[in-house]
Amino acid sequence: MSLGTVNRPPLAEEVTSRLREAIVSGKWPLQQRIPPEPELMEQLGVSRGTLREGIKALAHSGMLEVRRGDGTYVRATSEISGTARKAYREFADEDVLQVRFALDTQAARLATRLAGDDDVAALRALLARRRQAWAGQDLEQWIAADWEFHLQVAAASGNPLLHELYASFGDVFHGAKMAQRLRDGFDGCLADGHEALVDAIEAGDEDAAVRTVNANLTYCMEWMPRRDGSSHG
Repeated sequence: MSLGTVNRPPLAEEVTSRLREAIVSGKWPLQQRIPPEPELMEQLGVSRGTLREGIKALAHSGMLEVRRGDGTYVRATSEISGTARKAYREFADEDVLQVRFALDTQAARLATRLAGDDDVAALRALLARRRQAWAGQDLEQWIAADWEFHLQVAAASGNPLLHELYASFGDVFHGAKMAQRLRDGFDGCLADGHEALVDAIEAGDEDAAVRTVNANLTYCMEWMPRRDGSSHG
């Protein structure tokens, strides 16, 4: 009895898969340029046309960015993240923040059920960094600590897909937070959605976690510039 012919994927798909693997594994770091075409053609044993098909596929998904005259750069470490970041560039920060209401509240709910002592300790350490950076007016460190805190909450949810989707907001919200901070009166150490959220997670109180997350995002929405350039507040 014949088993029949084993169908192999087209060569371009195989090349795309190998390029993707180099990105996901970290062999090619985020924001760095990948090797030039002649080097990749030799490594993969393929023609320029086949290589370019693979690069084009990953550029379409947002993982790579082809810069004419400069080379090809890694823009995202997964196709989910790459596609999301491409989409977010087409929408206002306000639109993205509204989506965060859904993701943040769900992450908070799950974290109250699953987070352990190590998660709570990590969250409190990030908030201490955040307060210190704000007090010292170190904007860059404040943004980093604040964002790492929210990513840690998403990680504590125990849902890797939610965490990856959440991480894809990074570039968008760094810019939004910069705009907020430059306006006098913005509270960079708001307890709602931060210290109050950690307290709720530690207590396992889902309702309190959701309330404080909503209070924080509502506050951020009030400080975000409107589409016409005016402020909400």
